[in-house]
Amino acid sequence: MIKLVVFDLDNVIIDAEAIDEIGKLMGVEEKIMELTKKAMEGEMDFKESIEERVKLLKGAKVDDIKKLAQELPLMKGAEETIQHLREKGYKIATITGSFDIIADIIGKKLNLDYIICNKLHQKNGLLTGKVTGPLVKKTKYEVLQELLEDEGFSFDECVAVGDGANDISMIESAKLGIAFNAKPIVKEKADAIVEKKDLREIIPLIEELEETCEVSLEEVLDKKKEYEDKLSATLKEREEFNKKAKEKKELRDELNKKVKENLDLAIKFKDKRNEINKMVEENKRLRNETNKKIRKLKWSSTGRKRLKLEKEIKKIDNIIETQVLDMKKENELVNRVNDLRRELAKIREDEKTRKKALKLKRLSEKYHENVVKLSKEAQEYHEKMLEQFKKTDEIRAKADEAHEKFVKFMKLASKKHEESKKIMGKIKQVNIEIKRIKSRMDKVDAAKNHKRRILEKKKAEEIYKLFKDGKKLTKDELLLLQRYKIV
Repeated sequence: MIKLVVFDLDNVIIDAEAIDEIGKLMGVEEKIMELTKKAMEGEMDFKESIEERVKLLKGAKVDDIKKLAQELPLMKGAEETIQHLREKGYKIATITGSFDIIADIIGKKLNLDYIICNKLHQKNGLLTGKVTGPLVKKTKYEVLQELLEDEGFSFDECVAVGDGANDISMIESAKLGIAFNAKPIVKEKADAIVEKKDLREIIPLIEELEETCEVSLEEVLDKKKEYEDKLSATLKEREEFNKKAKEKKELRDELNKKVKENLDLAIKFKDKRNEINKMVEENKRLRNETNKKIRKLKWSSTGRKRLKLEKEIKKIDNIIETQVLDMKKENELVNRVNDLRRELAKIREDEKTRKKALKLKRLSEKYHENVVKLSKEAQEYHEKMLEQFKKTDEIRAKADEAHEKFVKFMKLASKKHEESKKIMGKIKQVNIEIKRIKSRMDKVDAAKNHKRRILEKKKAEEIYKLFKDGKKLTKDELLLLQRYKIV
């Protein structure tokens, strides 16, 4: 976990090189800038460089320098970045080869926790051209090490941000070393590089480091396993719902097929009923027409009278044929026979009408029988039709129920499918995170090994100094010197 973030001051916290700006007050900025450039690019020893530059500032007014400090521009995003880091609970320090007159004012403005810088000597309000301080004799690595020891922190709990060659030692030793708008020699040694002149660009780098520290690879792999198990269960549920949906679809289609078959049969019964009803109506029509004809016929029931007339006519004909009658008597009998024959003819005409009426009555009765028979048959088909429609409705209700369940299971399967897509998205993100953590771990391991070698080499150099002063070396110390080819 990161506890301390250390910044260089010039060209990092402020968007300027303080000593160059002071040089402008004395008209020696070009000479100072040349010396500064050599120091920042590693072409000149920093101690020699700082002493030579400060000599050029002899006689500068301290008040003018303080006024200048108030006017120096902060780096873009400096205030926001330092405030953000403080809110996260980090301690903020500046370790700079710059000077107290400048650094104290900037540090106070930004509320920095630690300000470690050099001191410009002054007399009567003027600079003397002398400089002392921790960054004259010591490297930033050594100064940072002392700060960490005083506060009980370690290099693995520290982030260092710098731009010049004198920042390399602290950038290499920190958990995360950031080269900010830096010289090429610094970029080669840094863990991360920020090219843009905006200090806020370092925030995601520190947050990424913290995330890597907080979330271990094992935890992410466990999370992936959890998502994979959840995905497997979700896909299984989805397939189960799809299976049930398929079953209900097949049942629905089978029932709909039966609905059609039963409906066709019901319609067939209906058509047959309607066809018979037409026949019923036709027979009713014929029966009614026949009954009308019967009602129009008129006749008398003269069966006995006809027999009597026939007998009497036969008797008179016999008298006329067998007896000798006078003319008058014979004419009377002839007239009488004619009258009887006319009456008999009339009676016989009534008989024909009666027979015709009887024939029509039998025909009407036949039509009526047909009506009764066909009506019964039509009713049977009607009942069959109703029964078939009822059966069709029952099957359709089952088909509708099967369809509702099909839709329900399809929706559930679709929901599980969407859930599985989300889980697969999470697995994809976890895979990216795993890749990022592994990459970061590789970088961290490489950085740790690099920094370990730097620290060991520094330790070896210290041991060698002690050896030259007469210290007796242990076997391990001798091996360390040999490893770095110091002896």
